[in-house]
Amino acid sequence: MVANLDSISLAERSNKWFRCGWSLMQLFKIMLSCCVLLAVEASNGEGAWKQNKFIITFWSPPPVTTKALSAAIKEDFNLTGAYEVGLGAVRDHGMKAMLQDYLLTPSTLDDPGRRAQLDALINRVKNHPSLESYYLADEPNASAFPGLGKLVAYLRERDPNHLAYINLYPVYAANKQLGINGTPEKAYQEYLRRFIEEVKPSLLSYDHYHFFKTGDGDQYFLNLELIRQAALDHGLPFLNIIQASAFEKTWRLVTPNELRWLVYTTLAYGGRGISYFLYWGPPAYGGLYQGGVRTPLVDTVTVLNKEISAQSMPLMELNNLGTYHTAPLPSGTKAVPLSSPVRFAGAGNFILGLFGNNSAITTFMVVNRNYKMQTTAQLILKPEVRGIEEFDRTSKQWKAYQSLNAERGISVTLSPGDGRLFRFVPYMPNIPNPMP
Repeated sequence: MVANLDSISLAERSNKWFRCGWSLMQLFKIMLSCCVLLAVEASNGEGAWKQNKFIITFWSPPPVTTKALSAAIKEDFNLTGAYEVGLGAVRDHGMKAMLQDYLLTPSTLDDPGRRAQLDALINRVKNHPSLESYYLADEPNASAFPGLGKLVAYLRERDPNHLAYINLYPVYAANKQLGINGTPEKAYQEYLRRFIEEVKPSLLSYDHYHFFKTGDGDQYFLNLELIRQAALDHGLPFLNIIQASAFEKTWRLVTPNELRWLVYTTLAYGGRGISYFLYWGPPAYGGLYQGGVRTPLVDTVTVLNKEISAQSMPLMELNNLGTYHTAPLPSGTKAVPLSSPVRFAGAGNFILGLFGNNSAITTFMVVNRNYKMQTTAQLILKPEVRGIEEFDRTSKQWKAYQSLNAERGISVTLSPGDGRLFRFVPYMPNIPNPMP
């Protein structure tokens, strides 16, 4: 996972996992941003792996024990990582697993003996009820794409029902890390293009760490927008690995409001998976569990996970049709278009996510872009909108919201970093998609 690239050299990054010791190697190589990922079939037509629920997972999984897995289930996580020997325990606790094994590398295909071992592994696990995914790589250089593409195709041919998972660099990765030259945005767009064309993945996964001791990064929304657009262009879901630790010395430990902001900004952009970096490790990692001891931030994570689980019920049936911001626009973002069926009146730091199917906008999410203050958004609805309902995160039901005033407006009060989900009533299939 990339940290602050200004302070960590490529060589240091290559060695940092080894400096962390055996446990990190075992836990992190399991790559547990593991995605149940639950994806819609890719537009390239490859594979049969289908999405069936929103992903809620983590990087650096707990031990495969009754105590640890029972806690993860209560916290509303639905995917963990395991070696083959742990698949049974994962099944017994009602979770899904991402499989880690030393054979799951492109070099295996060049060795007949190891390739035969890989075939045997696939045959042993492909029908296991807990298996969701194979972990292949974290943050590959573009030079690795041809080999990874061959391995993904090999796995897909022998086991089309399970995901071959690869996590990508963030937009602030250096050209040398990406293996592509250019300005950050252009190089990253080319990195995504080549990954999709050469590897033919079933989902996009990336990490982006935003909160530093010296302040916030300035490319978080740019990265979200580039990933979202690439995912839409190719019919892929995407997963966002979000900061939930002080793993690097330059990072600050996120607050509950900042964590909520990370979750709801991802939802507003149409993300279909959240992975927390990181879950389990020694105190030096600054994660959610430190030396096996639960930190207070886990309470926040549990609340958020339950909210995600609830709201994924309607969101998984919809596609993101546009995500927009109020001024001042963060880097890479777009203003709410005049054609939008719902718009903001007055000032404020807000995000508007529009959702529906085909070209019909039926649902929207409003997010408070300010993670420090509660604020109220004033919304204006177009004449064809007769009213709205809000999705209640507790009852998991749609409920009537306040009546429209004379100016066809409503007000929505949002906690710091929070998001709220609404739909138009009655259902308005003819509201056009304002995306160009």
